[in-house]
Amino acid sequence: MAAPHDGPWLDESAGRLVRPYTVSGGRTRPTAQLDLLTQVLATGGPVTGYLGLEHTQALGLCTAPTSVAEVAAQLKLPAVVTKVLLSDLVDCGALTLRAPDFYHNPTDRSLLEAVLDGLRRQL
Repeated sequence: MAAPHDGPWLDESAGRLVRPYTVSGGRTRPTAQLDLLTQVLATGGPVTGYLGLEHTQALGLCTAPTSVAEVAAQLKLPAVVTKVLLSDLVDCGALTLRAPDFYHNPTDRSLLEAVLDGLRRQL
């Protein structure tokens, strides 16, 4: 059953009435470099330009550092659509991005050893 705040965008039997690509204006490529683990954070600055409902919802989810994957899950949108929306917010200065620290060295020995130690403790 659709939640009361979902309004006309969801139908109990049909599901989402607006297709995801419509939310992103048919765009499938974000202008900002984003992956699922990228952290996004609202800048608190004034927003220039038009924001759609989903843009506003995404911005509201980013009051603390939040991953792109988490925003997509909360919005119930595909990751690629969420990346386009977040990219729009970055372009207008409403969001900042931060790549996960481990991207500097994804094969960091200390990180791998910590994971291995944790797995051994579970067994």
